[in-house]
Amino acid sequence: MEIEFIEEKENKLFNRKEIKFYVDYDGEATPKVLDIKSKLVALLNTKKDLLVVDNVQPHYGEPRALGYAKVYETVDDLQYIEAKHILAKNTEPEEEPAEDAEEE
Repeated sequence: MEIEFIEEKENKLFNRKEIKFYVDYDGEATPKVLDIKSKLVALLNTKKDLLVVDNVQPHYGEPRALGYAKVYETVDDLQYIEAKHILAKNTEPEEEPAEDAEEE
């Protein structure tokens, strides 16, 4: 999976940086939001708590997708501005304890 940045602009009103990018994933399935988020955190040299992948739209018939992400200045800004469903898809699922072994 490779990421190519198209546009990066500063949004001072919301105290964030907005980024549009292409994701190339030749020979692979469409990458998950959390995989893209991890790669963007490494490329942009930011913290995982401050970055939100808003959406990823695959191109029909091509191993390429257009994405939109936001990097906030503070965690408080992120939690105040972003919708709950966007935060939910950018949060890693918590592992549930195995109950099968304890029931028997």
